[in-house]
Amino acid sequence: MQTVMDGQCGLCTHFGEPHGGNDKLVTIVQSHKADEHIVDECGHPKHASLHLKVTPISGCDGFQPAKAA
Repeated sequence: MQTVMDGQCGLCTHFGEPHGGNDKLVTIVQSHKADEHIVDECGHPKHASLHLKVTPISGCDGFQPAKAA
């Protein structure tokens, strides 16, 4: 397991956004921990056309904190 810090994709509202939130993504936001093999889509409007696949510990300047469910 990896620790996910503020500013990283796993805690961003856009991580996994194209297919909606699921239990796995909610757990990452709540625990700040993620399996090192998780890869999901970035739904940030500036990146959407690129169909980026990112890990929870990736990051960019478009970070927006996800709301904990």
